[in-house]
Amino acid sequence: MSTETMKAAALADQAAEAIRGINHTTRTPGEGWQYPGDAYTLIGTLAHLSRMLPQAITQAIQPVTDAHQADRLTVDDGADPDQAASRAVQATRIAISRAMHLSQALDAVHSALAPLGCRVDDEPEEEPCGDGMCQCYCVGLRHPCGCDCPHDDDCDCDFCDARDQY
Repeated sequence: MSTETMKAAALADQAAEAIRGINHTTRTPGEGWQYPGDAYTLIGTLAHLSRMLPQAITQAIQPVTDAHQADRLTVDDGADPDQAASRAVQATRIAISRAMHLSQALDAVHSALAPLGCRVDDEPEEEPCGDGMCQCYCVGLRHPCGCDCPHDDDCDCDFCDARDQY
């Protein structure tokens, strides 16, 4: 095997391992993998990857077509090299077509995910003053009770009325 063959096979192996890693990482929701935007990003990247497959497949079969055109192709079982090459080229065309369909399908999924979002309800409800933490809504800070909110009773922001927080 040539160095280039080993390099190409090693890169394909790394890609396969990356997909295995994606499968493992996305098995269950968790930090960094829980929102529709996370799916949108991943599907967009997978769509990009799938758009590159037809070229990779075409170039992967090139040594076979080169050997066939140079009349140097042999077949281990003694079959006709022309028929074997024809079967390989036909199978390659099918693989390329399916990769292109995969790309189109992933682009459709990506488009369908684009407008999706998620309400985040993980903010704890504000505890009444004296029961833990107070929320200062106009600046978005939580602070220990004691009503030391960064604004005072004269706060005139549009988001809160300081008197209602305490």
